[in-house]
Amino acid sequence: MDANVRNMLIEGGINVDEVLERCMGSEALVARLLKKFPADGSYGKLSEAVDNGDEAAALEASHTLKGVCGNLAVSELFGLLDRQVQLLRAHDMDGAAAVMPEITRTYQAAVQAVEKAFS
Repeated sequence: MDANVRNMLIEGGINVDEVLERCMGSEALVARLLKKFPADGSYGKLSEAVDNGDEAAALEASHTLKGVCGNLAVSELFGLLDRQVQLLRAHDMDGAAAVMPEITRTYQAAVQAVEKAFS
């Protein structure tokens, strides 16, 4: 993987070595999977559910996005979503909503990194 692409992804919160290991070293597979990340609708569903105060939908969307991030080694976002899932499971919607600005910032950074790296 080109050092410039690697650095862009790392700056976007993606653990490049981890995702490469999961993809058995296939840079082509990593690129193919990461390019799909911005199109995943889980973040939009999460944002809408939190805005609407829908705890069940927020939990489902947060948990789904957490899984996507775990598989793609979007590590910083994964950690934030893990915390949010725990808050939602504890029925702390206010706490879960309070994490959204940081989730949004981190999500946008990851999406921008992927789009820039593979454009």
